[in-house]
Amino acid sequence: MLRLMPTVVLALLAGPILAGVAMVLLPAFGHLPALGGETFSLAPWRELLDQPGLARSVSISLASGLITTALSLAAVLLFLAAAADTRLDRWLHRAVSPLLALPHAAAAFGLAFLVAPSGLLARLFSPGLTGWERPPDLLIVQDPWGLGLMAGLVIKEIPFLMLMSLAALPQLDAPRRVALARSLGYRPTIAWLKGVAPALYPLIRLPVYAVIAFASSVVDVAMILGPTLPPTLAVSILEWFHDPDLEKRFLASAGAVLQLGVTLTALLVWWGLECLARRLGRGWVVNGRRRGGEHWLSLTGRGFLVITTLTAGLGLGGLALYSVAGFWRFPETLPTTLTLGHWQTALPLLGGPVTNTLIIAASATLLAMLLTLATLESEQRSGRRIAGLSLLYLPLIVPQIAFLFGLVVLMETLGIRARLALVILAHLLFVLPYTFLSMAESYRCFDPRWTRLALTLGHSPNAIFWRVRLPMLLASLLTAAAVGMAVSIGQYLPTLLLGAGRIATVTTEAVSLASGGNRRVIGVWALVQAALPLLGFIIAMGLPRLLWSNRRGMQGAP
Repeated sequence: MLRLMPTVVLALLAGPILAGVAMVLLPAFGHLPALGGETFSLAPWRELLDQPGLARSVSISLASGLITTALSLAAVLLFLAAAADTRLDRWLHRAVSPLLALPHAAAAFGLAFLVAPSGLLARLFSPGLTGWERPPDLLIVQDPWGLGLMAGLVIKEIPFLMLMSLAALPQLDAPRRVALARSLGYRPTIAWLKGVAPALYPLIRLPVYAVIAFASSVVDVAMILGPTLPPTLAVSILEWFHDPDLEKRFLASAGAVLQLGVTLTALLVWWGLECLARRLGRGWVVNGRRRGGEHWLSLTGRGFLVITTLTAGLGLGGLALYSVAGFWRFPETLPTTLTLGHWQTALPLLGGPVTNTLIIAASATLLAMLLTLATLESEQRSGRRIAGLSLLYLPLIVPQIAFLFGLVVLMETLGIRARLALVILAHLLFVLPYTFLSMAESYRCFDPRWTRLALTLGHSPNAIFWRVRLPMLLASLLTAAAVGMAVSIGQYLPTLLLGAGRIATVTTEAVSLASGGNRRVIGVWALVQAALPLLGFIIAMGLPRLLWSNRRGMQGAP
């Protein structure tokens, strides 16, 4: 049974996605018998091409995917090069997983509250430095070029790429590579960029592709920070899907296929840039220059990460401040009065969404952890890496709006109504890759001498799994579970589509408030959304220290 688990996991990931893509292709070409589409037709595509602002929507989606990824990847590589084998680098190993705890929507709201014309930054520098006595007439949030959207995505994608890079670095023996380059006279940052980065990138290529796919098709962040006239393509598709006129389902299907094409185009463009960078970068790597730009590269790497971290932190502070703000006129830096009235109003409404959020997140994470452990244990007992594990990235690379809409069509065709279990299974598609990626490295690097020692004492493989491996990997196990919980809590589109809008979670409620503009109410909901995954990471870091207080090596990162 255990030997079949890798196949089961890959089938669970690939099956729904392929079925969803197939079921979105049929309505895109006019075939949906439930709505009277008995024959194939290009009418949905003609209607799609007639939509005003379509070209701009496509271009913003494409640019968001490429620019966000380029900035995030550059920030990660430059920071790792500047901070390699330093105290900051060691701190980062402990802190990177909790950085993922901040949901995309909460980060987007925090950034919006920070940089809006009447936001915290404008209040902080007004009127002394700016001369503003009233909020300036500037379109910063939801700007027509999508710059705010890209900034919000960069804040969230840097921790993801950082986590993937830190997981891949042990395979490269990076300190040895840097030491060899240093012995040849290269400065530390240059040594890392020339000796480690070219070998690291192939190991994180799939996560980079996942960032491109997500950034080019994201919905919740685009609804908060993205342009509105026209919106990004993914937001337009969601609007067509929810149109009271069911004929718009054909238009939405064609748009979903177009979104698939936009994401594929972004991936192809990035692949072309990879080839160009490989050709041009080869000369730079071997040109023998040992010091050129060392200071500026190091400063840029550290500065970029400090700025993004401060932005995220100040954004969270802004959420907390707005949630208790009373009367607060511009340009006062702090509210004139503080009140808990917004919390008192929201608390009765939070119960149902918070309960649904925790049930869905706990169920999806538990299933994902069971599948992950079974797959990794099967790999350990067979003694070889499982083929096809790159399919783990399939739910992260295929745009959500493309295959989830197809799954909705499939469920409606089969007569399956929206249920909590359906939403849990939808979340599992996205939680499973993250839990596997978070757990795989520590599981594979588990010292085999412990296993051999237990075998010599007569223990069976099952007993070793339960009594040796799991207790010693408890810290990594809980961290992976916390990552899975955070991913599930932040899911917007799977909950909205597979739940048919009837299953309210903290994320769906928070995003729905974006159009209202009441910052105080939004602050309450976004803060709750950010607090739930943070609580999971606090438990994940504290429980091993409590259980293994007399075994320091089993407490996780010191």
